[in-house]
Amino acid sequence: MSFFSNFSSDHCPGTISGNPLSGLCEKVCIQAEKIFDAGIIQSRLENYTVGLTNPTPADPTYPLTFISARSLDSEGTVSNLSVERQADSQCARVQATVTVPIEIVYVDANGTEGSATGSIVLNEDVMLYVPPASVMPFTVTAVCSCVSPEGTFNSANGTFSISACLTLILKVAMQVELLVPSYGYCAIPPAQEYSQEVCSGFFELPLYPQGRSCCKK
Repeated sequence: MSFFSNFSSDHCPGTISGNPLSGLCEKVCIQAEKIFDAGIIQSRLENYTVGLTNPTPADPTYPLTFISARSLDSEGTVSNLSVERQADSQCARVQATVTVPIEIVYVDANGTEGSATGSIVLNEDVMLYVPPASVMPFTVTAVCSCVSPEGTFNSANGTFSISACLTLILKVAMQVELLVPSYGYCAIPPAQEYSQEVCSGFFELPLYPQGRSCCKK
């Protein structure tokens, strides 16, 4: 059993049936990340130069042949942040440098497959809603996803030139304490353990082979 595995209870998350006010028992203060605004940016990069770090295995034999590249993590690093509030708008001009970590997979001159890390650096300039000044600070974070099906190795400087499809989501967030209605604590059902009966097929075999006996006429 689990929340998802057909466990029906008034104290488990799931689809509400009937009156949604039925069962509400208290107001609860929870600590959560509140997203004030978010925007998605999708772009295609052509002939973007990526340097290689941390090759595995170490010291590959050059030249390298590109296989693929993709983002290592869903979180990008935001730096050089500048927030300029607009006098005639609730939004602010948000400028930031976002570094997206990627992994490049290749084959070296000996036919050995390897990988190395690199990064794509983007300079973004967007309009986002920023909450008014308060004791608690807001942050600008980046969620990223990148895939690259094409690339060539530059023997002169040991880098790759890649073409990549990249999706970036910039978010204005803050850790807050929210007051929410609650149905009480969750009832946690026991987990169903995975088991594979390795002997089931063997035990179903007949004791002796089925078929015509050599003693029968």
